[in-house]
Amino acid sequence: MGHKPNGFGAGNKLKRRRNLGRLKDKAFKRKLYRLKMKSDPLRGSSQAKAIVLSKVQIEAKQPNSAMRKCAKVQLTKNGKKITAFLPRDNAQKFVNEHDEVIVECIGGKMGRAKGDIPGVRWQVIKVNDQSLNALIRGKIEKGRR
Repeated sequence: MGHKPNGFGAGNKLKRRRNLGRLKDKAFKRKLYRLKMKSDPLRGSSQAKAIVLSKVQIEAKQPNSAMRKCAKVQLTKNGKKITAFLPRDNAQKFVNEHDEVIVECIGGKMGRAKGDIPGVRWQVIKVNDQSLNALIRGKIEKGRR
């Protein structure tokens, strides 16, 4: 086992040694090389606009048994296609094909999928500039486009 240098001119060696050690840390490496941002379809932003391509139902993971309502959407800023969850009851009735929606991260662990919905990391929060939450609660009517 090599020991840390501790002479007069040891500063540079200690610094280099520390930097090499930090590169062994997975979380530090991801941050340093911006790997999360490169792989993220939203490119690091919290929300993004998208166009609805189709509505789909995704089967919940075991031990639950349900069809979770989702929408396949295409991001307007880079053309990437992602699947976004439609939260709450009857939300799918307010979202149609070719609608403009705003999606945000669902907030699972470390940016991964949340709960029993496999591979879905985003949720719809607005439809045609109207809050999906308010539409479901009946606070506002869906506007004609």
